[in-house]
Amino acid sequence: MTVLEDRIAMAECDDESMLDEMFDRLEPTPEGYKVEIVEGTVYMSPQRDTHWHITLDLIEQLRRKYPRGRLKSDVRIDYPGRLNGFATDVTAVREGAAKTEKGRWRYQDVEFVAEVITKGTAANDYGPKKTAYATAEVPVYVIADPYKGMCYVYTQPKEGDYITRTKVDFGKDIDLTGTVIDLVLKTDEFPRD
Repeated sequence: MTVLEDRIAMAECDDESMLDEMFDRLEPTPEGYKVEIVEGTVYMSPQRDTHWHITLDLIEQLRRKYPRGRLKSDVRIDYPGRLNGFATDVTAVREGAAKTEKGRWRYQDVEFVAEVITKGTAANDYGPKKTAYATAEVPVYVIADPYKGMCYVYTQPKEGDYITRTKVDFGKDIDLTGTVIDLVLKTDEFPRD
């Protein structure tokens, strides 16, 4: 196959196949790093203690409602938009959710997403990822920002954006009782960077 034929074949393949190929080329991921593809760009982020502490805290709190099998962390889920393969810090899927034939979770089954900010990729969490989650109609999106000591809670997705945005300082409760999550999440043990 010539270079030109290879490029034409690559251009003709669908986004899911393209994402599969991109992720395959990135394997194995170096230990201690997370890889995501946001709008076709590969991001590799080192995992930090602060990041993991907040992620685990959220998962432990969500376990009051969600069985272990419905909670995911750093698991690839493809979202709407061009070449969006995210490995979200915390994901909760609806009851009855099942993997696709390719063994991946569907974005249509996601009820909750939380991202813990990393300096190098913060713009993604506040920008294109928020847009993708809203477009996917994820009911609740939480950003935990240890640099600002603040959480941003997005609810009521509509037309690629969230109608409601609430700021919550670390140390205050995130009240999600009026949402599909129906829990109050504590932030008093979230560390800062």
